[in-house]
Parts: sequence; C-alpha cells; structure tokens
Amino acid sequence: HDVVFRAGLNEGVVEKGVTILPTTYPNMIREVAPGQRVLINDGAIRMLAVDADAARGELRARVTHGGLVTSGKGINLPESDVKAPAITDRDWTCVEWAVENGLDFLALSFVREAREVLELKERLSGMCSIRHDVDTSGKGSSIPVIAKIEKPQAVANLDAIVQAADAVMVARGDLGVEMDIAKVPVVQHRILAACHQWGKPCIVATQMLETMTENASPTRAEASDVANAIFDGADAVMLSGETAVGKHPVLVLETMRRIIEAAEEEQNAAAADARPPTRMIEQKYRTAALAHGAWHVARDVGAAAVVCWSESGGSARYLSQTGFRIPILAYSSNPRSTRRMGLLRGVTAIETKPPPTGRLGDWATQVEKDLLTRGWVKPGDSIILLAGKPLGVPKVVDSMAVMTTGDPTSGYRS
Repeated sequence: HDVVFRAGLNEGVVEKGVTILPTTYPNMIREVAPGQRVLINDGAIRMLAVDADAARGELRARVTHGGLVTSGKGINLPESDVKAPAITDRDWTCVEWAVENGLDFLALSFVREAREVLELKERLSGMCSIRHDVDTSGKGSSIPVIAKIEKPQAVANLDAIVQAADAVMVARGDLGVEMDIAKVPVVQHRILAACHQWGKPCIVATQMLETMTENASPTRAEASDVANAIFDGADAVMLSGETAVGKHPVLVLETMRRIIEAAEEEQNAAAADARPPTRMIEQKYRTAALAHGAWHVARDVGAAAVVCWSESGGSARYLSQTGFRIPILAYSSNPRSTRRMGLLRGVTAIETKPPPTGRLGDWATQVEKDLLTRGWVKPGDSIILLAGKPLGVPKVVDSMAVMTTGDPTSGYRS
C-alpha cells in the first residue's frame, strides 16, 4: 500500500487506492530521499520513501508496517537531513503567550545543539524583562528552559546542551524512533549522569506505565523501569498518554507514587556517599561547594534535615544534586521559584516572607517550628542551615550553621 504526503490538505483522503496524508511541514517533500524511512506515531506505522515530486508537492512512501493514523500524530524522519529550525514562527507565538501568562517552565523539543537552547533563553530574557516577570531586584527573570533530548544529534552534543539548559528531559518516545531502540537505556543513563555532573534536574518521560493507558495495573517491567530511573538519579518521572488519554488517570498516578516511594525508601536505607555536581565544583561554584560541605557536616552530626533559604532555587538545586538522604527544605518569598522547586528531587519548598527583623536567628526559630510541626525532627535533633544576608535576595547564600532543636543558643540563634 502506498501513501502520498501533500502539504496543505486538511484531512487524509483516498485517491485511486492511494491514501493521501497532509503534512504541516512542506519541506519534507524535498528533504526525504527515496529509500529513507518515514515513521508515524512514535514509529508504530513505518514506511519507506519511494519517490518525491517537488513540482507537485508530493512524497510517495510504501507502507511496511501499517496501522491507524489519526490527526495530529508526529512524523519522524530519522535518516533525512531535516533543516527545520528548532523554533518556528508558531513556536515564537507560543513563547509570547507563555510569558504573558506566567508559565513556570518551557520545554524545547527536538533540540540538536546548545545554541538552540541559548537562543530561546536569550529571547525569553528580553521578553520577560519588558513584561510582568521581573524579580525584586528589578532585573528580568526568565522562564527556565527544559531541553528535550530526543535526537541523535542532541546525544552527540549532550554536554553542551546540559550546560546551556535549566533542566533536561529524556524524551524516550521520539528518541527510541530516531535511534536504535537498544541504545535508549544506555543513552538514558548517560543523560542522567551528565545532568548530575552539571547540577541540572532531569526528567525521565514516555511510556513509564504505558500498559495502564488501558489496564488497571502495569507490567512488572514497567514498575522496574520507574524504580530504575529513581535509582539512576532521576529528579522526576513523567506520565504522558497514561493520564492524558488513559482510562485510569488517578490510579496510574497512585501506582507511580507507590513505586517511587518504595524505591526511595530502599535508597534511603542504604549507605550513601556524597554525589556533588562535579562540573560545578570544578568551576568553583560557591553554593555548590557549600552544599557539598553541608553533606559531610550532616553526616558527621547525624542531621535529621537540611534547610536553606533559596530565593530563586539555586541553593535548593545544589543540595538536591549532592545526594542527601534526609529531607531538604527550601524557603523562598518568590511564589514562582517555590513552584519550580517542585521539580527538584528530595526538596520541599516553602513560600514565606523573610522575618520582619531580617535576622537569621528569627528565621532559624521559624524553621525549628515548621520541622517539629511536620514531624520531620524531634527535640534534640540536629539541623543544617544554609543562608545569607539579606534573606529574600537571590544568590547571597554564603554561610552554614548547625542548629539543635530545643537549644536557643545553637546555629544562627547564638
């Protein structure tokens, strides 16, 4: 069976026994050569290009593995030299809408090079600075960018992309179509390791509990997949079709939560070593080094929790990436930073204003009250505190203290 791709049609039709499918990317006709693969719906439907007619605006492909094609499904061209920009005109319109509506994150699909991430971040910074997203210092505060790794070119440029992005997603759906599926688990491990080295949060996504799109329980392999992502250091695991179109959205969330909790409980029971973001330590990032030191102090005093004032989320991120097995509490007066810190593994963010006095001791007293109320510590427990002056200002964390609950002279209170 042959399929003809054309640009400009609104729906697929059948013409003399040939299915005609529309494409919103007209250059596909010129960029796909005969013999190259054309894949639809994450590779569920596979074809080989047999002929291209640029004058008629048609690409003919022969179906090698068929199936149902519904509207809006993605097309992958893993063997073609696709020259489409990473960010199209329509994407820039969406970016403007995101800025106007104060979104917390933007994810950039099909990243190939770090410059594409930097281009988006530069444009975002300019948009945010002239709109409402301005921090308390008066400087433009941009929306963090998540780079989706789903092309072999991105894997080849992984280190530079991770360094440029604010967070990374292992987008296994398209990644498994664009490259040999046998390499996807290896690449996932590499991406997680690179993110850890640069102190960047990493999301593992796609088909985590795919069976639950239809069924009420996952396979054993899917449960292991979620747990192994946790053991490998993922900051977040993400559901997609399971909750977007699945029959059991609440149940699948509860199932994933239970798998995560079991995996984290097992990890926390094991002996731990400090795992600082090595590339950040090498470049002498002060807060990354302070977080590394806090890990050793916490181990030596048997701390029950580590707490920081993290106005924009940086200190919380470094603590999260250092391998603490105790609760991390991050205080901030910025509601958007508080929400964004939900992406960081092991971090509970608390939105609050700095104490009226501005004294670190008054904040430490509030920390003690909060942790006792939550049941995370008990009287006599040690807590590690990281902060700087003045509270509520980004990038001023420069000190560490040990506080004992119930002792009014310990830590910053002395």
